[in-house]
Amino acid sequence: MFDVLIVGGGMVGASLAVALKPLRLKIGLIEAYNFGVVEQPSYDDRSIALSYGSSRIYQGMGIWSKLRSGVESIQHIHISDRGHFGAARLEAAEENVPALGYVVESRVLGKLLYEELDTGEIELIVPAKVFGVEQDADSVQVKIERNGVADTLQTRLLVVSDGRDSGVREMLGIGVTRSEYHQTAIIANVTTAEPHRNLAYERFTSSGPLALLPLTEGRYSLVWTHRDEDVEATMQLDDAAFLHKLQEAFGFRQGEFTKVGQRAAYPLVLQKAVKEVAGRAVVVGNASHALHPVTGQGLNLSLRDVAQLAEMLAEAARQGSDPGAADLLAHYEELRRQDQQGVVRYTDTLVRVFSNDFAPLGHARAVGLMAVDRVAPLRHWNARQGMGLRQRQTRLARGLGLKV
Repeated sequence: MFDVLIVGGGMVGASLAVALKPLRLKIGLIEAYNFGVVEQPSYDDRSIALSYGSSRIYQGMGIWSKLRSGVESIQHIHISDRGHFGAARLEAAEENVPALGYVVESRVLGKLLYEELDTGEIELIVPAKVFGVEQDADSVQVKIERNGVADTLQTRLLVVSDGRDSGVREMLGIGVTRSEYHQTAIIANVTTAEPHRNLAYERFTSSGPLALLPLTEGRYSLVWTHRDEDVEATMQLDDAAFLHKLQEAFGFRQGEFTKVGQRAAYPLVLQKAVKEVAGRAVVVGNASHALHPVTGQGLNLSLRDVAQLAEMLAEAARQGSDPGAADLLAHYEELRRQDQQGVVRYTDTLVRVFSNDFAPLGHARAVGLMAVDRVAPLRHWNARQGMGLRQRQTRLARGLGLKV
């Protein structure tokens, strides 16, 4: 019998497992793919924008110092709206923090998480797939197939973190609300003639936001939103034509774009589980909320979920109480509701307001950006929102280890 069984070994599930390592609990992690293989979608060629708040969560887990050499800091953010005057600038120095955020390649973070998991405290059930879930008053029975053999595992708490199209969430009868953006993000690493100087850009265009995030080795991570019908044409361009089109969309603030790496495209939707809890099961990560990548909020929101759940499970472990108790999970859902709903509204509003060619709205956006740039309280609010510091701060979110 497991105390906690996590389904899904991507960034969120693996981070939760690492957070729970110090607790005196029996913890298992089910993952469909061997760690590090190309097929595992969480550890692909994408890069991740970690907020300053997320860096503190990883610090509380005791792994930030090991990751630090593989990340690039964001010291400055420049926000603009193509075709309109006005821009907003956010500065780490003004917020008295070492960085507004950090950028790390998925594979780098994934490798570190796997190394932290491969130390014996967590039972890794890999590769294995879940094909059935049943619950009774005291436990969850999870039916898995591993190496062609069916087995049933029991746990007091089931954490579901198997992605946006979660099969386990569906087995639990948890529905979702879904909104189509009709947009796709083209992802690539690019190099510019000018050094990035730890400056990130968020540039809104009529087809959606275009972000450049500073990476190690002088590169930028590009997230370029397209309307769905325009994606194929851009993906089919050779490198020179792709860079020329990117130059037209972004401008010359970083000089010329000189190099582009491998490209990939990911359709974008807004999806939210209608509830976080079903019996002794709780959904986290993309299984709970899949967001537009504007301002890079998705993983950072999920890490705050992880920090809250880990803190509550640590308290339950200290008291010797049931980690899957109904009151514990109901309290978790209540504590996380405001942050989740707020980030969903914030990102969705940004996308819909800034992906609109209506001329009067364009002028209003310009006024809004200039206000953020010139009014200190507005700058401070936006910076703290992006850094993940406007929410209730758990122990991990304050950079402190769990009480065990």
